[in-house]
Amino acid sequence: MVLNLEHLEALEIFSESGSFAKAAVRLNKVRSAVSYDIRALEEYLGVTLLDRSGYRAELTPIGTIVVERTQHLLREARAVEHLAKQLSEEWEPTLQLVIEGAIPIQPVMRVIQKLNADNIPTRFELKTEFLSGVPQRFEQEGADLMLVKDFEAPRDEYEVCELPSVHCFLVAHRDHAIFRTDPSKVGLDLLCDHVELNIQVSDPNSVLMNDKRIGSPRVLNLSDFHTKKEALLLGLGFGWMPGALIGEELADGRLKVIPFDQGEAFQFTPSLMHKKERPLGRTGQLFRTLLVEEFQSIERDFDGGVPRREA
Repeated sequence: MVLNLEHLEALEIFSESGSFAKAAVRLNKVRSAVSYDIRALEEYLGVTLLDRSGYRAELTPIGTIVVERTQHLLREARAVEHLAKQLSEEWEPTLQLVIEGAIPIQPVMRVIQKLNADNIPTRFELKTEFLSGVPQRFEQEGADLMLVKDFEAPRDEYEVCELPSVHCFLVAHRDHAIFRTDPSKVGLDLLCDHVELNIQVSDPNSVLMNDKRIGSPRVLNLSDFHTKKEALLLGLGFGWMPGALIGEELADGRLKVIPFDQGEAFQFTPSLMHKKERPLGRTGQLFRTLLVEEFQSIERDFDGGVPRREA
């Protein structure tokens, strides 16, 4: 008998899931099959990996050590499988991306448009999440790429490509009461008299979006930046917006940057990541190259961090 990778994977997934039932769902097996795999591994190694004396089975100290050593082995095995699959096919059949909702999606759409125009046969799947939901969904669905902000990825597990920074501006509709006195600088006291538009994560177990906030007592929470943009255009309040999402509205004057005395702009750096154990194929590599170019073009639309306005 030789060491069975399926048995090792069953132990790894059990340790991550915490139960046979949840591990079975992830492995697409019945519960008894997962239990059999782990018992077979115990028999082969001659050690007890799970303590089954309680209400729930738990890893023994030996089991914990085996899982830690197993993870590297399984990563390498999956990388070999993934590489073989990519080498056997000129283009990936699908490319799945999980994207942070605070990052402008237009560059991603333009890249996909270019690839489709070149008749690349890959099917693209986009999923939007916020904050911790991005890496969580990336892991759960085995996605190929994730576009994130504020995520410290383990460099031994992820290939990280930092993109050009995204500028965000504090804006409101040109007819909003904030601008009626036409002050050269707007203070916090004035802003707190008005409704602040924020993005709130839909997952009740998550925290609010980690975007910059003014702290007005009057708040309208919204689900995404496209809805927030519509609210701004209706004059419902003020809020921070990525410049790439409101370039036309700033240029034609429908939205105006608020001259906030504590700073009217800030920026963040998005990153495009993938697992080292799942190296990118031809489409993924081309997607990454084109996306960097698209984000660089966004930066060229700004002059010194201030949106350029058409004459």
